Amino acid sequence: MIAALLLPVLAQVAAPAGPALPGPALPGPALPGSDGKAGKMAALLPQGDDRLQACLHLAQDDPDAAIRTAGDWLSESKGDAKTFPYQCLGAALARLGQWEEAEQAFLEARKALPESETIRRARLAAMAGNAALADRRYEAALASLDLAKAGAADGGDADLAGGIEIDRARTLANLGRPAEAGEALAAARKESPDNAEAWLLSATLARREGRLADAQAYIEKAVELNPVDLQTGLEAGVIAMLAGHEDAARKSWQSVADADPASDEGKAAKAYLAQIGAP
Repeated sequence: MIAALLLPVLAQVAAPAGPALPGPALPGPALPGSDGKAGKMAALLPQGDDRLQACLHLAQDDPDAAIRTAGDWLSESKGDAKTFPYQCLGAALARLGQWEEAEQAFLEARKALPESETIRRARLAAMAGNAALADRRYEAALASLDLAKAGAADGGDADLAGGIEIDRARTLANLGRPAEAGEALAAARKESPDNAEAWLLSATLARREGRLADAQAYIEKAVELNPVDLQTGLEAGVIAMLAGHEDAARKSWQSVADADPASDEGKAAKAYLAQIGAP
């Protein structure tokens, strides 16, 4: 990846919408997958228990072995000590794409903790919600994410609250509730103003609703916070094109295509460039 994407969004001025160029929907959750990256779920997991960390590393490299390890660990655990093996079990199941089973493991891990463990319970509910979201079971995802939202608020963890609101926005958008998705993203921007993803998704939602001036303002902030992000570069080009700024759109898409031509974003950028042709 190049050191920086030369995104010209700061020079863009919103204008009446141009051609209805297709653009990306709200990006999905960053969950463990075949690319070997732990993603958002690993970031939600606690970092203080050595045995849990060993099990989580095993879950990334050999999820079947981690499932067996977690099962043995559960059989010897009692009370709130069950939360760690359940977390490892959930991570291993998610690594295998067994989302509903992973969701249930995370909910069991949450259930094992006393109610006084507000933040840990919120994180586990968020992981359960992410698993359901990855499985496209949006009502189940929202139920868990609402639990997580309440816990994060009670525990005063603004960054966690912001991340949860982002996932709630994705879920609500997929449920066909864009106004509530917008409210969730507004909350995310307030709770975690340095979270570039909140601004990117706000831009995407505003663009889908035809609010190009808002979309432009949001994408500028997303670029400021994370100038090398491919999804941000792709979205910046879509917004520019719909606002009638073809040259700016071309530069944004070309920067994405040059940065990683084999990625999904790079392929989409090249397709958009092919649509508008040579300058």
